[in-house]
Amino acid sequence: MADRQASGFRPGPLPELRFDAHGLITAVVQEASTHEVLMVAWMNRESLALTLETGYTVFWSRSRQKLWKKGETSGCLQRVREVRADCDADTLLVLVDQTGPACHTGSRSCFFQPLPVKPAAG
Repeated sequence: MADRQASGFRPGPLPELRFDAHGLITAVVQEASTHEVLMVAWMNRESLALTLETGYTVFWSRSRQKLWKKGETSGCLQRVREVRADCDADTLLVLVDQTGPACHTGSRSCFFQPLPVKPAAG
């Protein structure tokens, strides 16, 4: 709790969030200390409530059609420090303390595959 107080974070009422037609909202997960983007997943109202109540990330699996607690089987848990909604209230930023790799491949982040980008002119 000292980290939350030091950062100026104060829990408060939830803003009106905009879930999509399937009842989902995008969640971008970022390492709290380094701001490295670790992964992107989906939350429904239940998984968001569980995340806020337990302090660990819980997501909705679109492929398995069920809730899943990140690290439940791997032990690579995500302890939640803060959850923020973006300006449109249709995307969440989840700041976490990551235990072990975030990606199912064993990589620290799911974003490890660079694409070729042509440098902009001028």
